[in-house]
Amino acid sequence: MTNPVFMEINTRKCFHANGKEYSFYSLPALQKVGFENIDRLPFSIRILLENQLRHLSKGMVTEENIINLASWRPETRELQSIPFMPGRVVLQDFTGVPAVVDLAALRSAFARQGRDPEKMNPFIPADLIIDHSIQVDRSGDKNALSYNVHQEFARNRERYTMLRWGQKAFSNFHVIPPGTGIVHQVNLEYLASVVRVQGKGREAMAYSDTVIGTDSHTTMINGLGVLGWGVGGIEAEAVLLGQPYSMQIPEVVGVKLIGRLKEGITATDLVLTITEFLRSKGVVGRFVEFVGSGAEQLSLSDRATIANMAPEYGATMGFFPVDQETLRYLSASGRSSRLVTLVERYNKEQGLFLSQTTPEPEYSVVYEIQLDRVGTSLAGPRKPQERIPLSAMSESFKALLTDRVTEDDGVKAGSCDHDAEGRFEKNGDQLPIKDGSVVIAAITSCTNTSNPAVMIGAGLLAQKAAEQGLQTKPWVKTSMAPGSMVVSHYLEKSGLLSPLEHFGFHVVGYGCTTCIGNSGPLDTKMSDVIKDKELLVAAVLSGNRNFEARIHPLVHANYLCSPQLVVAYAIAGTVMIDFDSQPLGRKPDGTPVYLRDIWPSNKEIETLVAEVVTPALFTAGYENVFSGNETWNDLKVKDSSLYQWDSDSSYIQEPPFFKNVSPEPPPLCNIEKARILAIFGDTITTDHISPAGTIPMDSPAGKYLQELGIAPHEFNSYGSRRGNHQVMMRGTFGNIRIKNRMVGREGGYTLLMPDRIEMSIYDAAMAYKELTTPLVIIGGKDYGTGSSRDWAAKGTLLLGVKAVIAKSFERIHRSNLVGMGVLPLQFVDGADCTTLDLDGSEELTIKGIATDLTPGAQITVTVDRGDNKGLTEFLTTVRLDNPVELEYYRHGGILQKVLRQMLAQK
Repeated sequence: MTNPVFMEINTRKCFHANGKEYSFYSLPALQKVGFENIDRLPFSIRILLENQLRHLSKGMVTEENIINLASWRPETRELQSIPFMPGRVVLQDFTGVPAVVDLAALRSAFARQGRDPEKMNPFIPADLIIDHSIQVDRSGDKNALSYNVHQEFARNRERYTMLRWGQKAFSNFHVIPPGTGIVHQVNLEYLASVVRVQGKGREAMAYSDTVIGTDSHTTMINGLGVLGWGVGGIEAEAVLLGQPYSMQIPEVVGVKLIGRLKEGITATDLVLTITEFLRSKGVVGRFVEFVGSGAEQLSLSDRATIANMAPEYGATMGFFPVDQETLRYLSASGRSSRLVTLVERYNKEQGLFLSQTTPEPEYSVVYEIQLDRVGTSLAGPRKPQERIPLSAMSESFKALLTDRVTEDDGVKAGSCDHDAEGRFEKNGDQLPIKDGSVVIAAITSCTNTSNPAVMIGAGLLAQKAAEQGLQTKPWVKTSMAPGSMVVSHYLEKSGLLSPLEHFGFHVVGYGCTTCIGNSGPLDTKMSDVIKDKELLVAAVLSGNRNFEARIHPLVHANYLCSPQLVVAYAIAGTVMIDFDSQPLGRKPDGTPVYLRDIWPSNKEIETLVAEVVTPALFTAGYENVFSGNETWNDLKVKDSSLYQWDSDSSYIQEPPFFKNVSPEPPPLCNIEKARILAIFGDTITTDHISPAGTIPMDSPAGKYLQELGIAPHEFNSYGSRRGNHQVMMRGTFGNIRIKNRMVGREGGYTLLMPDRIEMSIYDAAMAYKELTTPLVIIGGKDYGTGSSRDWAAKGTLLLGVKAVIAKSFERIHRSNLVGMGVLPLQFVDGADCTTLDLDGSEELTIKGIATDLTPGAQITVTVDRGDNKGLTEFLTTVRLDNPVELEYYRHGGILQKVLRQMLAQK
């Protein structure tokens, strides 16, 4: 192999496109200078390799990093760490607000040290899309959109003013106002370029578009051939401030999609099947690449649907290489012909363009999925990987009814009588509500609203159903939240918006609504009946997440499905229906109408998509994306480099993370005589740890807001108050469905030791803080699965938790814990709280931190059970996975390290 000292100069080449010359770092040239099999590497590894080559001369990357990455082989299991420098960052407002708050707090800390705060800016481009704050307060009529938007601005004016200030104060930072669409759909349809260019004229350098985002579904952009995934807001902020994203060179799983989907099967059915399959195989921490003849014939929108749910099947990414379909989509979505030409020329020069002649990449493992075996599906009632064939849905729900009274299923409801029923009054009618009644039917979420085939399919189904005289059941709350204005435009153009509205699917907002938990209130009389009768009611949504208590506190059974099925279940009004043998409804003359009678054909859908989804719609929809919102433009903010903190604000407070930061990090210390704050089982999600939805009136956060004089109807949500650490730390571990094994009921409760006094987790943490007692959390498998929610780590820290000990961690949350200076430790040898007989009364001492802490080291935890019972020990693995993470932990967090570095510069 050629001496790598010369690899940079020998790999910088040129190509021509659109009559211009561009330089680039050539992967084929790297192969010619001695690295074999570059053209057999997975496409995602090659894009990472280009990223490394381009940054070699900047001091961030070493030759060893490039050698390790270029030497990737399927059999490699000793994963090395590399620095990754994304080209840009995308944020949504739930995670974006705390990011901007942190940046503003860093500026304040900078100013307190006598430094120029305007030097504190994002180093790389960042786009923040406001999409998570719209709630379905009103639905089912033409006034829903204007009402919900008005409510959104009324609730969130403080937050939006903060973001408007950030838009003006920071360079390299753009905000896309509310009402534009969902971050991932906007990224797919507008922001992503596939190839980016830095510099002008003879200095113009082309390179692959790469991105990280503060939402786990950033992976949707993988469908366009763009490398990117979700990270915690903490990591994103560090990247914005010039820090590389430290990652291990991943294993790459190849998934060959074979054949073609059957008539009537949707991309939603396919992605739910893939999610179930890959979760069972275990792909956490791995890249997944989709190839094969089946992948080639999928539309770009179908690919994006599959890529979107990578977090649900556990992968870091779900990647589709650039090919002819990528170019077609770029043109169809209104991108310029010059960009399309550049994307084609660059990727072909790099060997990144997938075609029939492309050498087949080598993968760590290869799985095959036969597309013709995919059937119509839903997933639920609590996890996206719980796939249910449509034909088995009724029986599956009946089994849930039978099982719901067991201690561990996480659902508390009434008896097992399938005919349990209540009645409530609405518009003068007495309406029945029973187990299995669908009370929420929502066409929502970037997963499916980005896909014209399923949205047009839903419209056609609604049109056919309306022609048969069918109606939505009156107890169903219906809503449609398109991922961008392009969707409503092509639905209107096709004549399908009116049929959808006939069934109550009026546009309620452009943003992430029901899927994130912003489903809004149910009818109060119906809610009373659900609570009084302890009914197990259901929601159906075209989303990607259905975790416990996420969609609505009263809805314990939540099912993911295609928009077509959302409409169908709204008409049926219950999930306890067998669509094969039972009619969906009846015509006015009593003739039964079956789902198969109104299900649109693939040909109908394809023809209409080709007719109405045109480039002009995308061009017009994004023409004034940054400045077209008058309400946003009217927000008044002061032109100041420093944010003016308001001590009376209940939304925005200066966080405590950067106050009194010492010039040097303090020495690491062992954790002595820690108390266990909570013991959790498997698959505790970031929704459990840091809820995004409703703030209960009697919760610590609710009591805090009431003490400030805020009425419960003005609480808004946890997600909207992420700029106030006082609310968020009180909400940590506050999900109403979380189960701490130390207590005998659901909710955020624990026992204060040694007196075993039951109280809220927040109150116990504050009591321990008064005693200067460090705290530990005990978890099971996949601790922290779900959204990339930085407050799940921030809140954990602010409660006084020094370490989390779990059987395994989900990737993003583990990184977030490290980024906040909380030590993640993993049980070894199959141990857990059960085998170790931990009940929460013990004191734990963790030694080896002060003297022996290294990435992946094993350190001992000593257990003191009190009452002269003696001491026992167990081993844990330090989940600081590389030297960079160890350095972050030593500083007490990523941003503390960044602040110290910047203060050290002259």
